[in-house]
Amino acid sequence: MFFCNKYILQRVSDEEVIEDKEFAINIFFTGKQANKAAERAMLCHFTSHTSSTTSTVFNPRLRLLFPSTLQNIFKPHRKTPSFSTNVSMESPAGLSVDSLADGLKKQSLNEDKRVKLSLEDLNWDHSFVRELPGDTRTDAIPRQVFRACYSKVSPSVQVENPQLVAWSESVAELLDLDIKEFERPDFPLLFSGASPLVGGLSYAQCYGGHQFGTWAGQLGDGRAITLGELVNSKSQRWELQLKGAGKTPYSRFADGLAVLRSSIREFLCSEAIHSLGIPTTRALSLVTTGKYVTRDMFYDGNPKDEPGAVVCRVAQSFLRFGSFQLHASRGEEDLKIVKTLADYTIRHHFPHIENTSRSDSLFFPTGQENDSVVDLTSNKYAAWVVEIAERTASLIASWQGVGFTHGVMNTDNMSVLGLTIDYGPFGFLDAFDPSFTPNTTDLPGRRYCFANQPDVGLWNIAQFISTISSANLINEKEINYALERYGTKFMDDYQAIMTKKLGLPKYNKQLISKLLNNMAVDKVDYTNFFRLLSNIKADSTTPDEELLVPLKAVLLDIGQERREAWTSWVRIYIEELSGSGVSDEDRKASMNSVNPKFILRNYLCQSAIDAAEQGDFEEVRRLLKVIESPYDEQPGMEKYAQLPPAWACRPGVRMLSCSS
Repeated sequence: MFFCNKYILQRVSDEEVIEDKEFAINIFFTGKQANKAAERAMLCHFTSHTSSTTSTVFNPRLRLLFPSTLQNIFKPHRKTPSFSTNVSMESPAGLSVDSLADGLKKQSLNEDKRVKLSLEDLNWDHSFVRELPGDTRTDAIPRQVFRACYSKVSPSVQVENPQLVAWSESVAELLDLDIKEFERPDFPLLFSGASPLVGGLSYAQCYGGHQFGTWAGQLGDGRAITLGELVNSKSQRWELQLKGAGKTPYSRFADGLAVLRSSIREFLCSEAIHSLGIPTTRALSLVTTGKYVTRDMFYDGNPKDEPGAVVCRVAQSFLRFGSFQLHASRGEEDLKIVKTLADYTIRHHFPHIENTSRSDSLFFPTGQENDSVVDLTSNKYAAWVVEIAERTASLIASWQGVGFTHGVMNTDNMSVLGLTIDYGPFGFLDAFDPSFTPNTTDLPGRRYCFANQPDVGLWNIAQFISTISSANLINEKEINYALERYGTKFMDDYQAIMTKKLGLPKYNKQLISKLLNNMAVDKVDYTNFFRLLSNIKADSTTPDEELLVPLKAVLLDIGQERREAWTSWVRIYIEELSGSGVSDEDRKASMNSVNPKFILRNYLCQSAIDAAEQGDFEEVRRLLKVIESPYDEQPGMEKYAQLPPAWACRPGVRMLSCSS
C-alpha cells in the first residue's frame, strides 16, 4: 500500500473499514478544513448504520471541471413528456397545436437523420493501443506483464450454434449502429468472439488493485477482451469489450470464460443502473456460446457444468484505479508509465481540464495558515484528481439513493470516469438493512456492505491519489484538497437526494435520521416505501388512525409501539410538507421522478436465469423492458415491483459468490 502523505491512512490498516465516521473524516483532512469536514459529517446518517443517498448536484465553483456534456452523464434519465418541444419556456406566446405538431415533426426528422452504420462501417480509432506502451508478446499464456498497459490478444472462446439472448437498442444508438444489425445471422458469432469484427484491434488491459483491502499485485483483464475503440458521429469515444471470450495473459489459473447466469446479471444490471440515471458501463448484447463451462458456484467443492455466455460491454473507457496502481508498485522506471497513462486519460477523457487556463480562476482555500490556496489551473493533474474524487463521490451517493450495493469495491473495480463497473455479486436493498452485503465472500467482515460504501470509496480514492502522488504529479496540499472534495461532494449529493426523495422543501437531518432508523428497525422495503411515501397528503388534520394508511403495504406486522413511532414520524413529516407551498399532486410527481417503482431485485434476475438456462430467453427480454423505465407506473407489470418470495432466500439468489 502507498501513502499519499503523513496524514493519510497511517492509522488505518489495509484490512480495516473505519467504524467511527467522525474519526474517518479527521484522519483524512488536516487543519481547519478537517474540522469543517467533520462538522459536515460526511456519513452522519451512517452513525446508526442507516443510510440512503443519491444526487447530481454540482459545485458551481467547479463548473469548468464539469462542462454541460459531462454534467448530463450524472443527470437522472427521465422520459420527456410527449407534448414537450424545443420551444423556449421564456416565450411570451402560448403553444399552439400547430407548434406542437411542428416540434414533434422536427424531432422525428432529426431521429431519421441519425447515423445508422453496419458493423463493417464503424469508425475505429484504437488510441489506447496506439498511444500507450504494450506487451511485446502476443500469446495468452498467463504471466507477469511488465512496462505495458495492455497485451494484444484475440478471443479464443469455443462456440457451437451461439444464440443472441438480448440486446440494447439504446447502446446501438450510442455507437451509430443500425439496430437491424442485430438481425444478422453472423451477429452471435461476431459478438461471442468466434469471428473477428472488421476493423477491430483486440487487447486485454493490464492493471492491479487492492482486493478486500490487501494489495493483490497484477490482476488485469482475465476474461475480458476489448475488441477496440470507435468514435461515433458525435466524436464520442467508445470501447467494445467481450466478457467471457477466453484466456488472456491475466487469466492466471482461470479459463477466461463466463457462464450464462452471471452474464445475464451483468447485462441486465448495466442497463438497469443506466436507466436509474447512474453512470455505468453499458451492455450492447448477450450471446450464448452453446458450450458448457465448469464452475464451483459456492466454492464448496461441488463444481457443475453451466451454459456459457458472452456479454459485450461498452464504455468510453475501462480504465480503473488499478490501471495506475500497478505501475506505481513496480519501481521508479514504471512511474513514467503512470504519467504517460495520466496524460492519455486527460487528453481523451478529460479534455476540458487540459484546456483550462489561469483566467478560469480555479483557486480554493485549504484552511491552512500558510500557502492558503489550491490553484487547479496550475496543475492539470490536481484538477484531474479532484474531478475523479468528485465523480466517485457522486457515483456512490447515487448508489445509496436507490439502495444499490456493488458487492466488490476493490480498487480494480473502480472506474476513473466515475462509472459503475464490474457487476459481480451485487444487490438492491429489499428490507432496509445497512449491513447488507450481496457477496458471500464478504460475509465475515462485511467490508463492502451497503453502509460502508461511502467509507470504502474514500479509502479507494486515497489509494488512487497516493499512486498519482508517488509519480510526483501532485503535492500534499492538492492531495488534501482532493480528499476533502470527496467528502464534501458526497455530503452535498446525499443531502440533496434525500431531500428530493422525501419531497421536502429543505434538508432535515433529524427527520431523515429518524426515518432511516425506523426503516432499519422494522425491515421496511427500501424501494416500495419511498414510492408509497408520495401518497401522503400534507394535511395536518388527518386523524392519527389514518396517517399510516398510504404506507400499509410496507409497514407489515408492526405492533402498537412501532405503530406509534411511525405515526409520530409521519405527523412531523406532514408539518414539514405543509410549509413548502407545493401541491400534493406536484410533490407526488416530483418524488416519483427520483424514487423508482422498479429495481432489478435479485429474485427477478434469478427467474430470468432459470428460464434462460432452459432455452427460454423471453423473461430476460421482458425484464429488460421493465427496468428500462424504472420510474414509470407500467400498468400490468406490477408483479415486478413485488417483495421477494420465500424462495428468494435460497443460496445463490439474494447472495452470491464471486464465481462466474
